[in-house]
Amino acid sequence: MMPPRRALLLTTLAAALPRASLAQQVDIARATAFIQSTGDELVRAINSGAAVAQRREQVATILRRAVDVEGVGRFILGRWWRTATPEQQQEYLQLFEQVLIHNLSARFGEFQGVRFSLGRSQARTEEDALINTVVERPNSPAFALDWRVSEVSGQPRVVDVIAEGTSLRLTTRSEYSSVVTRNGGNVAALLSAMRQQIQQLRQVAGG
Repeated sequence: MMPPRRALLLTTLAAALPRASLAQQVDIARATAFIQSTGDELVRAINSGAAVAQRREQVATILRRAVDVEGVGRFILGRWWRTATPEQQQEYLQLFEQVLIHNLSARFGEFQGVRFSLGRSQARTEEDALINTVVERPNSPAFALDWRVSEVSGQPRVVDVIAEGTSLRLTTRSEYSSVVTRNGGNVAALLSAMRQQIQQLRQVAGG
């Protein structure tokens, strides 16, 4: 026969587990509404008729608010985050934000007439949901852009973007890890490569 104290402990745990599990489940409707609102904001900014530089900044502001930049950045750096110095970690997050926001902005383009529509929403795990969307741009084929959304500090935030089946954070994690590994585990080499990438992106964008 099970000792009363142990039986009481197991009963308490069993009663608590469903509640804990339920508390962790992502709210699909909330996540969907968040992506709908974010997409509408992006489309309004892109189609606003403002100067290109102003539209870029508006899109960047929306994305910084919508994306869990620090969480995504740390995930992408992976085990190398622990080997980086505090100064390297800080610079990495600053550089990563610039690269990420530019790459996401480029998905929408800079031409007026962009349209954004929701597709299916589904829970991936208890902690996140995948919201399918379609982006249409003038003179370009429509493409699928899926947003992985989690609750971060009590607010829905984008933690990954999947473009035509390719995960942005998994692809970038592989690329960054390859750079660090090729340079003997030196995170400084990655930071140097990221600085060069940002410089090139600015040149392409016209400064």
